[in-house]
Amino acid sequence: MSQPLTAEDVKGIRGALLRYRVMAYVVGCLLVVLVVVGLPMKYFWHDDTVVRLTGVPHGWLYMVLLITAYDLGRRVRWSWGRLILIALAGTVPFLSFVAERSATRNVRATLAEAPPADGG
Repeated sequence: MSQPLTAEDVKGIRGALLRYRVMAYVVGCLLVVLVVVGLPMKYFWHDDTVVRLTGVPHGWLYMVLLITAYDLGRRVRWSWGRLILIALAGTVPFLSFVAERSATRNVRATLAEAPPADGG
């Protein structure tokens, strides 16, 4: 990083990380249900109830995930390549969980290098 993180930066990064982690888990869970439960039900039993109930929310919430990933990546100064890989992870079942772990480790390492906050 070119400039050291301030206490305000650290606070913003922690909030962005929390938002990203929540969205990664929600989007990941919806995608797993969609692919593991919904698609077999639709194509084997001709019942698209689960697809209808999870497909559209997954799509909309994936857009929110993209926003939260961009916000976090901008705050910790990720490269565009890393940011794109993190964003694409929400399209592959179970991969959003792996990406969330990787992102969290990276952000926590970045925060560990930050100077301690002054008195507060």
